[in-house]
Amino acid sequence: PNPAMKKPALLSLLFSLLLSSASPGKSTSEGTKLFVFGDSYADTGNWKKSVASAWRPPYGITFPGKPTGRFSDGRILADYIASYLHIRSPVPYEQRNSRATELQFGMNFAYGGTGVFDTDVQQPNLTSQIDFFRDIIADKVYTKTDLLFSIAFVSIAGNDYANFLKRGPPDLSLKQFTRTVIHQLVLDLKRIHNLGVPKVVVTAMEPLGCLPAITFLSGFKNCSKSLNDDTAFHNHLLQRTLDRLNSHFDKPVFFMLDLYNAFLSVLQRHPFQQGMTGDYNPLMPCCQGVNGDYQCGSREGDVAKYTICKDPRLAFFWDGVHPAQNGWYQVYKALRPQLKTIL
Repeated sequence: PNPAMKKPALLSLLFSLLLSSASPGKSTSEGTKLFVFGDSYADTGNWKKSVASAWRPPYGITFPGKPTGRFSDGRILADYIASYLHIRSPVPYEQRNSRATELQFGMNFAYGGTGVFDTDVQQPNLTSQIDFFRDIIADKVYTKTDLLFSIAFVSIAGNDYANFLKRGPPDLSLKQFTRTVIHQLVLDLKRIHNLGVPKVVVTAMEPLGCLPAITFLSGFKNCSKSLNDDTAFHNHLLQRTLDRLNSHFDKPVFFMLDLYNAFLSVLQRHPFQQGMTGDYNPLMPCCQGVNGDYQCGSREGDVAKYTICKDPRLAFFWDGVHPAQNGWYQVYKALRPQLKTIL
């Protein structure tokens, strides 16, 4: 394995990832449905309320003012993708019965902390999420005609790398593991398409070396180049594989949304241009544990063991691994030119 990936910084990323577990766009056909799969970058409330930190304050503090099961202070990328399509954010799978009147916009099958493969959290991996989708179709919740106007959005893989680096196996290098992840991910994407979804969009990996769980070692001053390089390898391999896959179709079916460069373009921009105050550090999370024993949302009895920045609406990162609503909105704005070509 890449020796750079063995650094203690990575362990902090592992645990953070595994424990954490809209501006109008262009018009689309009436009846567009969005089906969302993945991890905490896409989960809008599938974890049980009794378990996930995302269902406890201060999550949701910016929007709607209370926790909604999103791993942020407000809206996340899946919400902005829905707004681009001029539809409401799809109902979380676990809330499909209590919110049955909203099913016309699609459904969200994402669970925070999950991966392409199983991780340390006892939640459905990507294959299982697609099984739920298959069963929903079999139950005729959505017809074949419904699916003709549907789009799948998939955000996954960060937790696979966290889990790999935490557990091994030692006989597999990181690059070999990356190939394994991409192979299974692409099989899953093909399966979504074969279930009737004509367009499948998957995110590139964000620059993992810029997550606060990593940058805290430099006082939130520098991203880890070696970790970003490893992330870029995943993205390069994914894009190459999707290109090869698309060559078998009359028109492209599979698209990679470039989260990596969208993150970097926002983080490297002068803070003033992001609507942030001049002295605000975009690499620093808004919500942090009071020390290394605690994290965002930690409590002891009635005592909060975390701190929140002065104005979460100006933050890029919310906690150790998740963007704040403002961060996601800035990323969404950076992605809009690509969304125009895809959607």
